This record gives sequence, C-alpha cells and structure tokens, in this order.
Amino acid sequence: MLAAAARFLEARPRSTDEVRRRLRDAGYRAELIESAVDRLTALGFLDDAAFARAWVESRDRARPRGARALRAELRRMGIDVPDTETALAAREALATGDDPDDPRLGPGAGERASSDASDEAAAARLLVRKAAGLLREPDLRKRRARAYALLARAGFDPGTAGRAAATWLAAAGTTLPDEDQEPDPSP
Repeated sequence: MLAAAARFLEARPRSTDEVRRRLRDAGYRAELIESAVDRLTALGFLDDAAFARAWVESRDRARPRGARALRAELRRMGIDVPDTETALAAREALATGDDPDDPRLGPGAGERASSDASDEAAAARLLVRKAAGLLREPDLRKRRARAYALLARAGFDPGTAGRAAATWLAAAGTTLPDEDQEPDPSP
C-alpha cells in the first residue's frame, strides 16, 4: 500500500487528504491508510503546508487567481485553514518582495495574505497575459467590462477586479472619461 501511495505522489505533490481519499477509493482499510500517511509524512513526502505554498506559487505563475478562489481550491484538496493562510501569506511576500521564510508569515498571518497588493499583482499578470484578446474589443466600456469579467471569473473580489481593470486600461493607453465628474457647463 505504501507503494501505491508513492506511485500516486510521482505525478505531482499531493495533499494528505488527497492521498487518503485515493487509498480509501482503492479499497485499503482505514488503519492501513493512516499508517501509510504517517510514514509518508515522517519521510517528508507529505507536508500540507509545503504543498499549499507550492500550489499557490504554481497557480500564480500558470493561472493567476484571487485569494478567495485559491482558498476554495485548497479547501477542496483538504488543506486546512492555517496551511492555506500560510500559503497565501507566502504569495503576498513574493508579490511585495519580502522574505517568504519570515516567521511573521506563519499561521495567523492570513490578514496580510488577502491584501490588495498580492491580489492586484496577480490580477495585473492575468490581464497582461490576456491583453491581446481584450484589446480586440474596440468599445472601451466593453473592454473594461470584459477585463472585469475575466478577473471576476478568476476569483478576484469586485474591488480588486475594478481597480486592476482600470489600472490596466490606463497602462494600455485607453482610459474612459471619469464617470464621477460633472459635465462641463460651459457652451
């Protein structure tokens, strides 16, 4: 059974819960599963905190997501809240250039992890990656709406999506007139 778990881990790192589910689905008894998980953890093959950090970094490079979407993905993989918050804190540290090994980024540092800086950096990377398709839209309002919708589908909160879309439009040299300004009353 340890060999079956090791084969499952060959393709990519997995969470402890993923390994448990795989072994349970293969028909192994609960006590054997727990002993295999304990042994793999002792050998260093299973580490949920390291898995969460690696997952967040990988997702940030390949398919940027908002903190809310990343939390949901990690929760589906069985990663508990402290490991998730540690991973998101490491993500923010990477976005701001801080040291990810800083002890302040341990459990409980989740408030910093959901900060606008790391989410906006990830949103900006996603918009840059999808810029060619977005810039094909000639109508500026529709272009902003498409950028916003792209970010919303990727799990970014509404405030971050709006700010990132506006910043991206400004950087692309296409801005909309400020809707909050009063029209000029002079004829």
